[in-house]
Amino acid sequence: MKNKRCIGGFTLIEVLIAILLVGLAIVSLVSANGAFTQANGAGAELSTAEFLIEQIRELSTVLEVIDPNTGVTTFGPETSETLANYNDLDDLHGAVFSPPISADRNSLTDLGAYSQQITVENVNATDFEQVVGNHASPFVRVSVKVFLNTREINSASWLRSQY
Repeated sequence: MKNKRCIGGFTLIEVLIAILLVGLAIVSLVSANGAFTQANGAGAELSTAEFLIEQIRELSTVLEVIDPNTGVTTFGPETSETLANYNDLDDLHGAVFSPPISADRNSLTDLGAYSQQITVENVNATDFEQVVGNHASPFVRVSVKVFLNTREINSASWLRSQY
């Protein structure tokens, strides 16, 4: 008898190699999807943090650098002041808002896992990295850190002048 081979069909080895290649492609797609989902989540957290920093930046633009009532006698909120009646930048010094606040001082309860930590420091007029005593310079640096639970997501600083 003659050994007859079927011409035009696939051998068992060829089929197994094709199955292996398709399986590897599927595994690669699933792992890439997981990586893309993680990157998307991190991007969403960073966007939210930027939004919360911008809220404090907008609030700080409408506040005086020096307290209009007491002048330079107090650095930080006066004893009877609350967020609703903060009237100068140094009132925000040391404030932590959780849930975070918007530029119009309303709580953003939908973002309750986030918090904003604010530091206000007087800086040297010729070296903005050097912190000086309270009200010893016309320049202040406002720094905001945004946290998701206890993990810092982003931070930013900017300068304001009393001029």
